[in-house]
Amino acid sequence: MKHEFPQPFARHYETLLKRLKLRGMRPKTVESYSHGVRRAAAHFDYLIDDLSRDQLTDYFAQILEKLSWSTLKHDLYGLQFYYAYVLDKPWPGADLTKAPKVSRLPDIVTTRQLQQIVDATRVLSYKVFFFILYSMGLRLEEGLQLRVGDIDADRMRVHVRDAKGNRDRLVPLPANALNVLREFWKVHRNPTLMFPSRQKGLKGASSATTHMDRGGVQQALRQVTADIGLKKELRRIA
Repeated sequence: MKHEFPQPFARHYETLLKRLKLRGMRPKTVESYSHGVRRAAAHFDYLIDDLSRDQLTDYFAQILEKLSWSTLKHDLYGLQFYYAYVLDKPWPGADLTKAPKVSRLPDIVTTRQLQQIVDATRVLSYKVFFFILYSMGLRLEEGLQLRVGDIDADRMRVHVRDAKGNRDRLVPLPANALNVLREFWKVHRNPTLMFPSRQKGLKGASSATTHMDRGGVQQALRQVTADIGLKKELRRIA
């Protein structure tokens, strides 16, 4: 999406995008940081090159009133990067914020609960995706980005690319998961993607160049878990 901004912010924003990429940031992080900078810029009429500590105090206080700590962190990290790598200036908001510590134990998806989820899912691509995600302990983005070439049937393992911390990892491939993936591939036959986009239906899946939509997957999972009365936050399988 092309944004129109007044100068000099427009020039600085273009530099921000370039330097985020040059620092090896993932696309999701680039969007998060740049969105935070855009939001702050709009708030301050695109004059953010010399913000004071008092201005940042008022701004972040408003963010917490209207949005969340998560949003505040994105704006904070984006602005810190902007000051350090675009303006080459000290960050005026040092030690200004500190998110509250929250301790949570990850919920476990049992084998029985996984079976309930799979049985209650009507769309085949989602049904297969949920089974693979939880049976192999993958994160959502890791599952979506699986490629056909990542499946190593000889060594019974899967090459997970760009995992947490931008690192690749190898994950054991259960025999039943391999069988499910093989049968699913016969349905869509995309030469590259394991979970191709559903936008053009089954006929367009074989030529799709993008994976399934993240939001669509999340919505489907929320609906299925609500239908079967599973209220816990799903993260991995026992």
